[in-house]
Amino acid sequence: MRAFIAIDVEMNDKIREIYDTLKKTNAKLKFVEPQNIHLTIKFLGEIDEKMVEKIKEDMEEATKEIKPFKAILKGLGVFPNERHIRVIWIGFNDNGETVAISKNIDERLCKYGFKKEKDFKPHVTIARMKSIEAKDKVIQVIKENKEKEFGEVDCNTIKLKQSILRPEGPIYKTIYECKL
Repeated sequence: MRAFIAIDVEMNDKIREIYDTLKKTNAKLKFVEPQNIHLTIKFLGEIDEKMVEKIKEDMEEATKEIKPFKAILKGLGVFPNERHIRVIWIGFNDNGETVAISKNIDERLCKYGFKKEKDFKPHVTIARMKSIEAKDKVIQVIKENKEKEFGEVDCNTIKLKQSILRPEGPIYKTIYECKL
């Protein structure tokens, strides 16, 4: 199964507003469905279902020192850069908890052959750019919202999720919920 570890993010009015603003640019964007918005802590890719129990244990171990925390959704940005936009994201700002969780999980999962993250930057992908059409308008929206706050996230759990790919968009199914 295709899997990843994440923190769910609820759609709110401010995120809905930025979706609407980006839609008005008429750029060819593929938006993340409201029920699928999340912060990816670790993308696992295809895993054997026999690995699930080990991954659950490692998630528990990796977070045992982490208490529930709040994160501020702040700032709009792009990956890899403004010249070649692939992803539009909202920043995920906390006191280092997500970076700590990511590092702890990386340390534990590398023994199974998972690659370590080079430079984990907490963010919430909201759209993918499909062509350069109206790119200048998208860049304008990014610049106007570089410092905007899009709400708070109460981080009480991290989740192991299965990604079921379909032509009309993925379905994310929670396999396991690890409480902080």
